[in-house]
Amino acid sequence: MDAHAQTAAPSRRTALAAAIARHLRAHDPERTSLKSAARAAIVMPAVFAFADNAIGNPQTTIFSAFGSFSMLVLADFQGPPRGRLKAYLTLAGIGVALISLGTVCSRSAAAGTSVMALVGFTILFSGLINRYFAAGGLAALLSFILSVNVPASASAIPARLEGWGLACTVGIAAAMLLWPPRPRLELRPAAARAFGAIADLLQSELDGAASLVDRIAQSDEAVASLRQRFVATPYRPTGPTSSAEALAFLVDELDWLRSIVVRRARAGDDVCPGENRETVAAAISVLRAGAARLNGGDERPDLERLVRARESGIEALLRNVRDLPANRDETVLAAALEPSFRGHQLSYAAWEVGANAMLATGAAAPEAEGGMRWRASGPIAAARLLAQQARARSVWFQNSVRGAVGLTIAVYVAQRASLQHAFWVVLGTLSVLRSNALGTGATILQAVAGTAVGIVVGGGLIVLIGSNHGLLWAALPVAVLLAAYAPRAISFAAGQAGFTVVLLVLFNIIQPTGWKVGLVRVEDVAIGFGISLAVGLLFWPRGARAALRDSVADAYAASADYMAASATSSDVGVVRTTSRAAARRLDDTYRQFLAERGHELLDMSSVGTLVNGSTRVRLAAHSLVTMAAETGAWDRSEGLDHQASALRTWYLELAEAIRRAEPAPPAQRGDVGGEEETLRHLDEAVADGDRDRIRAALGAALASEHMAGLRESEARLARALDGLTAERTRVVGTAAVVSPG
Repeated sequence: MDAHAQTAAPSRRTALAAAIARHLRAHDPERTSLKSAARAAIVMPAVFAFADNAIGNPQTTIFSAFGSFSMLVLADFQGPPRGRLKAYLTLAGIGVALISLGTVCSRSAAAGTSVMALVGFTILFSGLINRYFAAGGLAALLSFILSVNVPASASAIPARLEGWGLACTVGIAAAMLLWPPRPRLELRPAAARAFGAIADLLQSELDGAASLVDRIAQSDEAVASLRQRFVATPYRPTGPTSSAEALAFLVDELDWLRSIVVRRARAGDDVCPGENRETVAAAISVLRAGAARLNGGDERPDLERLVRARESGIEALLRNVRDLPANRDETVLAAALEPSFRGHQLSYAAWEVGANAMLATGAAAPEAEGGMRWRASGPIAAARLLAQQARARSVWFQNSVRGAVGLTIAVYVAQRASLQHAFWVVLGTLSVLRSNALGTGATILQAVAGTAVGIVVGGGLIVLIGSNHGLLWAALPVAVLLAAYAPRAISFAAGQAGFTVVLLVLFNIIQPTGWKVGLVRVEDVAIGFGISLAVGLLFWPRGARAALRDSVADAYAASADYMAASATSSDVGVVRTTSRAAARRLDDTYRQFLAERGHELLDMSSVGTLVNGSTRVRLAAHSLVTMAAETGAWDRSEGLDHQASALRTWYLELAEAIRRAEPAPPAQRGDVGGEEETLRHLDEAVADGDRDRIRAALGAALASEHMAGLRESEARLARALDGLTAERTRVVGTAAVVSPG
């Protein structure tokens, strides 16, 4: 070998090592996954050794081993220590019930499959409630799957619970005390940055900056980054708690606030310059305090200052509008009112984000407008949330049904076939079942490859070790470390390989069978993989891609009804609830859609535009409801009703176009009859001089301005849908439907 070849080999090894290190740093920058895996590698073998050698009951031994794996690897609870401890204790209690129930059903295929269907759907669907339910679902399922697929009489329940209790006691103590994770607050810093960027933009406006282009770009980037982080999280940070709900609301409301802020009004036409400047200053103050609070400070946004500024603005407008020149036309009046209208909307939006910043950080709900939004938490709210999502178009419902059916079939097949390790069939089904057939098929390929590698590596290890129990015990922590770390930091296939090695070592410690146990695992998981693929093809095979179209359409339709009702009536209870439920389903569907394979074929910018557009309609409607509660009812007129009806009709037509993947309806052009009439009525009220009449007419003009802002979005939304529709006609045969989202 020449000198060049001798130096090239170490260089390649160095480059490979550097590439691996970069990959691990990118996927586990704070070594959180490594610490979690190390914790499992220390605790699980120790618990297993104690159960195997000190207790000596096979049922206790196997449940202590898999219970430790559930607690330390499958259950990934994040957040404050008190919340984590409560989640772990809840999981332990649920496991007791599931192990008892599964053991009772383990000798009857009919009972086992029936109860598996119920338990599977309940656990998977309850992940909607909050991130703790979602994060602990797999661990809870494993406790039942193991119990129902390892046949035993009811007399085995105490021994099984002894193993589970041992695993929970040691596992919870280790999870809470040994390298406890720091709270992951990804959204709060991103939200604080968006607060600061919008405050900087408003401050530049207040300071009279000639150009705001850079500040607008910075605020756009900060808000977009927050939304990207929000939809990238696997579980929505919401549930039946005010702080979780408020954090999710911030994502939508900051985008709404940004859209108001960038519409800078012409200062020269302002009839209330002092009051509007105070509104901007109050909004800046609220945003600065909100940012500090989200970053861990204890500042309280001065929401009362915003309310005072808004009230002062209305009073000044009522007073000063009468001083405008006589014989003016509606365009002069509109230009004069524009800065005040924009300031009015700004005050509502800033109040909302300030209040949500307080709620998201655990402060008490503000008294003013907060009472109409943040309601009961706990069981009532959880039941309401589950009821809203229990429909065929909900992705959570679809995934829960798909998962429950797959698990039920797997339990039935495993029990009827009397397989040696029946629970491996069910675990194989659970591990690869995804939200669409394409994702399930791809995951099966990865799982097969990983399992094959695990058998080769683990089998070779068993052959080398032979019957030496000491070496098997020494290999177990290393295998657990790999199995726990690989799926998080390397890949799903690597995780399957690691888990296979763990099983080979574990079962050879319990009952030495050599490498042949690996072949049994291949046979069993192959059956599970086949069941997953069949279920994935039969139950909503296109997954969230197809469901997203319906979810976007439903959100627009519900928001359009909410907007029309809020502009023309005070009775909005039903439509407001419907709109919120549709928005929640859309968020869950969009999150699932982004996690699936195949969305890369679409113009994601247009998809995001359509998804966010429905939120804009809903929040504008909420602003009108809040305004009506504060200022009183405004003048109902034929023109305002016609404007609301035209707006609702256009958005309903857009919803149907989205549902059918057809071109968008043309955007409305010119005044549809409401804006000029409301301004004329305001002009007449000013000429009459009656203060109450002026206030009512001013409220109608503000409502009309809100709807006019939504009309300005129509062309942008139509272009986004038309682009996706045209793309669908070009890309023939790619998943059949382009989701406009």
